[in-house]
Amino acid sequence: MNSRSAHAEEGLSLAKARLEVPKVAGKLTADAPLAPLVWFKSGGTAEWLFEPKDVADLQAFLRELDPAVPVMALGLGSNLIVRDGGVPGVVVRLGKAFAKVGKSADLTLDCGAGASGILVSSTARDNGIAGLEFLRSIPGTVGGFVRMNGGAYGGEVKDILVDCDVVQRDGTLLTLPASDLHYTYRHSELPDGAIVVGARFMGHPGKAEDIQAEMDRISASREASQPLRSKTGGSTFKNPDGYKAWELVDQAGCRGLTLGGAQVSEKHCNFLLNLGDATSADIENLGEEVRRRVKDKSGVSLEWEIQRVGTCAKAPDEQLVGKK
Repeated sequence: MNSRSAHAEEGLSLAKARLEVPKVAGKLTADAPLAPLVWFKSGGTAEWLFEPKDVADLQAFLRELDPAVPVMALGLGSNLIVRDGGVPGVVVRLGKAFAKVGKSADLTLDCGAGASGILVSSTARDNGIAGLEFLRSIPGTVGGFVRMNGGAYGGEVKDILVDCDVVQRDGTLLTLPASDLHYTYRHSELPDGAIVVGARFMGHPGKAEDIQAEMDRISASREASQPLRSKTGGSTFKNPDGYKAWELVDQAGCRGLTLGGAQVSEKHCNFLLNLGDATSADIENLGEEVRRRVKDKSGVSLEWEIQRVGTCAKAPDEQLVGKK
C-alpha cells in the first residue's frame, strides 16, 4: 500500500471512529484546540476532547468506546508538549467535578484527580496535616502527581499516597494501593490506558501556622529561581543519578540557547520557554539539541521529564540560532 492509500484508509478509520463515539452526559468536542489548555500554549488539536460529568460518565464512555481508539488524560497541561499535528483519539480532561478535596480520616485527604497541588496542600494545612506542603510547588493536578510520582523540595507522592482510584480503558473502576504502582523516580506502573480519578494522601500532625510557613518558603524559593510567569512546561529533564540536570545543561553552554521561538531559560536552564510564537517542534527540537550537547560535554544522557504526545506536523524548518 502506498503512503497516499495509507493516509486515505487512516482518514476513513478516523471518520468511522467519530461516528461511533458514545453519547455522554458531559461535554464532547471534536477537533478541540489543545494549545490554550497547556502551559506552553503550543500544539495541535485533539480529535476529540471529552470532559466527563462524573466518574460514572467516564466509565460508560470508555466501556462503549471502540477499544482501538486511543485515550489520553489531560490535567493542567503543565508538564506536556502537545505536538503540532495534534492528538488522535480522545483526550479526557477532568473538570470541576473531579477537583474536590476533603478529609476522609485522621491525617488523610480524599482528593479528586482534577484537584490542584495548591488546593490539596491548603486543605491539608486547614486540617492540621503536615507533609503535603511540597505539592504547593508542583503545577499540576492529583492525577498527574499520582501517575508521574510528582515531587519537589524533598517530597514525593510515593511518600504520601495511600491508594488511588483509576478507571481502566474498558471502563472498570479499581482502587489500587500505592504498593501496586511500584514507584520509581518520576515513574509509576499504572495499568496502560488507566485514568486516575481520585487518590488518598496521608500526612502527619502539624500546626497550621508551621505548615503555612513551609508553604510560603517553598513559594518564595520557586519565585526566586524559576520562570513562573513564562510559557513553560516546568522541569524539562529528570535529574540523573548524582547530577542536577540544570547544572549539566549550564555546563554544556545551553543557558539562553534558542531555536525558532523557543529558548532555554536564562533564569533556570532546566526550563524551556515559548517566547511567544514557538511551535511545539521548536520546543521539542531545542530539548533534543540540549540533550545532544550535554551528552557531548559530560557523557550523561538526559531523560525527558516533560511528556511529549501526539503527532508531528512536519519536519522542523528552523535552524539553531544560538543565544539572544
